[in-house]
Order: sequence, then structure tokens, then C-alpha cells
Amino acid sequence: MNLGKVDPEIADITRAEKERQKSTVNLIASENYVSRAVLEAQGSVLTNKYAEGYPGRRYYGGCENMDRVEEIAVRRAKELFDAEHANVQPYSGSIANVAAYLTLLEEGGLLMGMSLSQGGHLTHGSQVNFSGRFYRVVHYGVDKETGWLDYDEVEKLALKHRPDLIVVGSSSYPRQFDFKRFREIADRVGARLMADIAHPAGLIAAGLYPSPVPYAEVVTATTHKTMRGPRGGLILCRQEYAKAIDQVIFPGLQGGPLMHVIAAKAVAFQEASQPEFVNYQRRVLENAKVLAQELQSQGLKLVTGGTDTHRILVDLRSTGITGEAAEEALGRVGIVVNKNLIPYDPRSPRVASGIRLGTPAVTTRGFGPEEMRLVARLIAQVLSHLGEPAVEQQVRQEVRELALRFPAPGIDD
Repeated sequence: MNLGKVDPEIADITRAEKERQKSTVNLIASENYVSRAVLEAQGSVLTNKYAEGYPGRRYYGGCENMDRVEEIAVRRAKELFDAEHANVQPYSGSIANVAAYLTLLEEGGLLMGMSLSQGGHLTHGSQVNFSGRFYRVVHYGVDKETGWLDYDEVEKLALKHRPDLIVVGSSSYPRQFDFKRFREIADRVGARLMADIAHPAGLIAAGLYPSPVPYAEVVTATTHKTMRGPRGGLILCRQEYAKAIDQVIFPGLQGGPLMHVIAAKAVAFQEASQPEFVNYQRRVLENAKVLAQELQSQGLKLVTGGTDTHRILVDLRSTGITGEAAEEALGRVGIVVNKNLIPYDPRSPRVASGIRLGTPAVTTRGFGPEEMRLVARLIAQVLSHLGEPAVEQQVRQEVRELALRFPAPGIDD
């Protein structure tokens, strides 16, 4: 019995979402298209099995195949990132971060992370998040004029506050992090170092972005975004923290692992170990640079003046348009982005003064420099004629034609 017969309502929504994904240009930096193989693994009979515990130490019978799946996923993750230990059970990147904090920080300890309003993540100490409620927090940020991270200022802040844990990572900062410098700062103040590579994990796996694994006690990641796998989390750590990390994940935080998702993670790790994945990540970076350059040539201002990752942060203040208005207008024509705070943003997160763009998803579909230049021009056209129906209708048609020229992996194959 298929979905359409059992639940026509959900089947209709699923079909509508499939059509939306095929006919729009997705510039959400944290989204991607998984392969048919990843979809098959995640939608497999492995979803039927409970497997609390770890390979060889389960609390349920009949887990011999679950053990094999998890052992393969762990081995591939360790090889891919050259890590001493990997835990593939976290349900999400946020859960991975919780586990890292519970391992590296005492209750009420001092956490130092990048401010959410300047590029960080909710789980890096935001007051509306568990990390800001359960720990004392001090935030570092970026230079107000340039938008770049000032490592000397980070060091001064660390020396002043003496954090127990320094977290390095971001959701919208478009530049690389110097993990070696963060390690030096952490050592100078006696702090542990944690790296959250949720966004650049795929670039790191491909060797195109510095790896924090040699420098951080614990590294957390997501398996979607640039990794192009299922939605989920991953933890890498030094062997000395392996037992503690594993115990925090189970039984500390989670019950039975999602074995169908772990199988899909294993498939994604296998795909990421292939030469094509390295070429794909090179194209992700090239497309981001081309998109950034063309946006600037169209008169739009970028935070830090560009990018050396897969992310671009557009500062819209000079246009008089809010991030919210830009997101809605671009959404109407089929260009999917998200509103985003810019450093020292005078507006609230719900309105924001910027938009965040990313190239992983469109690159997976086969977009190249020519398409990125066209997308940049279409973005500029919509924003310079905000709310004009005739312009939006014309751009909407161009966007749809562009999107349908490039099949969406896992959907069209």
C-alpha cells in the first residue's frame, strides 16, 4: 500500500514539496539535495529496529545488522576526517553540541562563543537557548567596520574572562576560521577548545577548508549542509574523550539511535570519500565567489566584502530593504533565501537587515559560473523593483526555466 492510498493529504503535500524543490533556485546555505542512495537508505526497513546502546553492547536482541551499519558509519567518519573517535548517533547538530558541552564543561562553567547577532549559532551561548541558560557566557564578535574576526580582540577577551571552553564556529560568517590560532588562545588561558563545523564539514572532508580536528578536543558537525547527507549530527573527538562522549549521547541524552539515518550517514560518508565529491566542493567555492562578485557588480554590499566559503551575507541597509522583505520578494519569484542579521544589526532577528545565501544546493544540481551570474542579476532585479508585479512575473518565469534545466538529484533521477 503506497502513501497516496493510505494518506492522500500527506501524499499531496509531498508532491507539492517535490515540485517546489524542482522548480525553484535554492540558495539556503544550510540545505542541499541528497542522492537517491541516501534517500533509499533513510527510507529503508532499518527504521523498524530499536538499537539502544552501541555495537556489541545493545539493550535489544536482533541488532547484528544494526551493529554492522553503525560500525561502518563510524569507520568512514573517522577516515574521512582523520579523527581518533566518532559518534554517529546524534539526532542533530544541536544535540551534538549539547553532548560536547556536557563533556567539556562543568555546570555553570564559562563558555565563550561567537555572538549569534554577529554570525554565531543559537547553541553557542544565546540567552534564548539552553547554552545561554545553563552556562555563563561571554561572546566574541567581528570588527564593526570590516565584518572580519579580529583574533587579537578574541585573545584579549579570553585573557580577561578566562573561559573554561572556547567554541569556534558560525552560521553566517563567510570567512574561514584559523583553528590553530584559537588553539593557541585556548592554551594561553587554560581553556578547552570545541569546533562546530556544521557548515563547512563537506569542505573540510574534501580538504578545501582547514580542519579543526588536530586542534580541538571535540568537533561537532551536521551531516547535511555541505556534507550532502541526511539531516543529523556527528561528533569527532580525541580518544581520551571517547567514553565520556558516548555515555553522554546514550544514555545521557538520547534513547534508541535512528538506524535508518545512521545508514544514510554511512552512504553520505562513502560518497564524500570519492574524487567527485572533491570536485563538487571546488565548484561550491567557485560558484560562491562568482555569485559574490556579480552581486557586488550589481551594487549590493557584502559583509567582509566577499567570501572564501560557501556562504555570502548581503548587507541590505543601503537599499532601504529589510531582510524580511527581501526574503519574501525573492521567494515570490522562486529564489529561496533566508533573512539574516548582519553584524551590529539595528533590526530584530525577525526583520533583519541582511540575507544569507549559499551555493551547496544549486551546485549539486549542476549550476556553474554562468548560472550564478544570472541568479545574481535576477536577485538584483527583484530588489531594485521591489513589489513590482510585472518584474516579478518575468523573473519568476526565468527562474522556473532555469531550475527545470537542472535535474534535482534524488528527485529527478
